[in-house]
This record gives sequence, structure tokens and C-alpha cells, in this order.
Amino acid sequence: MTEAIVGPVPPGVGAIVVGHFPLAPGQWFARHSHPQHQLAWTRRGVLGVAVGDAYWVLPPTRALWLPAGVVHRTGATRDAVLCSLYVEPERCHLDWTDPTPVGVDGLLAHLIAYLGRNDLPDDARLRAEAVVLDLLRPLPSTPINVPTPADDRVRAVTEALLADVADPRGLEAHARAVGVGRRTLTRLFVRDTGMTFDRWRTHARLRAALHGPVQPAARHRPPAAGGAAVFATRGA
Repeated sequence: MTEAIVGPVPPGVGAIVVGHFPLAPGQWFARHSHPQHQLAWTRRGVLGVAVGDAYWVLPPTRALWLPAGVVHRTGATRDAVLCSLYVEPERCHLDWTDPTPVGVDGLLAHLIAYLGRNDLPDDARLRAEAVVLDLLRPLPSTPINVPTPADDRVRAVTEALLADVADPRGLEAHARAVGVGRRTLTRLFVRDTGMTFDRWRTHARLRAALHGPVQPAARHRPPAAGGAAVFATRGA
């Protein structure tokens, strides 16, 4: 992975600019943030977005709203084109302070493609932007959380699971390995992670599947208003 290039979007008539970034399976941008709000979506394939210990899986029917300044990573589990809408906070009425998944229907997908054009008259662009923002409706948030426990015994178990997500051992075997009883480990798991052992392991396996073999992604920055995305290769 390489460090993403970030910076302010050059001024334009609209509040939204659109960038397109092809991603191969397993490609991820390094941790970064943007001074603009971002809507991350793909028309094909599956995106993954990570914020801290939380992960979202985004098929074409879902996008993720990332408030300005939120540090995140973005990647793909299959060939995809990351379509990013960058929205100037000062010109946006949405006040969502947390990453928020939204549904993407045919109309919203069409408008995103429409705003990616370079030949839109100013008045047409402004009208389309207003409709896009009105169409964003939050969905129940279902990130893949993999919390880090505080208790040393629970942490030893989670580290073993992360080192080998295919480990077939059950709760009792892991409890013996760290010198506690099954009931004690069950209680500690819920206390420290808010999850049962089985649920935590399922999330860990999902996260591992989401990442896949990691490949470096091209560095990126938001494009100029109404323009195409700007790419730079490693070392540029």
C-alpha cells in the first residue's frame, strides 16, 4: 500500500467533484483522510472501507459516507472502480458525524455518473448536486468490528485467531491454552469485546477475507471540479 495524496478540491461552481480509481482485487489505499466529505461507491465489484477496527463491505447497492477528516482505508475484494464523490463541507447540509452507509438505487447511480461529466452547464450541475444530496438516506450501520480486548488472556486468544483465522479449535481448547475455564473465557470475551467468541471469530474471518492478498494501490487525490481523477504511481 502507498500513502494517498490528499488536499483541497480546487474551487468550482459546484460543491461536488467526482473521481474514479480502478482497483484490482486486494488493492488498498493506505490510511488517509480528506478535508472534504466523501461518498465511496463502486458500480461493479465490491469495495471495502476500514475505519479503525470497523470494516464495511460495499456492493454496488451501497455506498459509505465518510465525514471530512475521518481517517480510513479503501480497497477492493474484486475488480472494482472506486467512485468517490468529494463534497465541500461548507456547501453541504448533511451533518452526519460518523461513517454512514447509504443505499444506492438506479437514480442515484445515474446522477453520480452524470456529475462525472466534464461538459455539464453550471445550472445543470447545481441542480443534479442538490438531488444527489437529497437522495442520500442512511441505512442501518453494520460494520465488521474486530475489537481488541484489554484482558491479557483474551488478547492472547484473539492474537492466535488473527494469526490463523482458519484455526478450527473451539472456545474450550483456547481456554485451556490460556489457562482459564470455558465459562471464564466466555464471560471475559463478552466483557472486553461486546461479542461472543464465535461472533468475534466470524468477524475476524470476514475481515481477513475482505483484505485478501494485499497489493499497493495507486496514490490518489480528489480531482479538479468537473474534471477527471488524478493518479500518481508509487514514488511519484
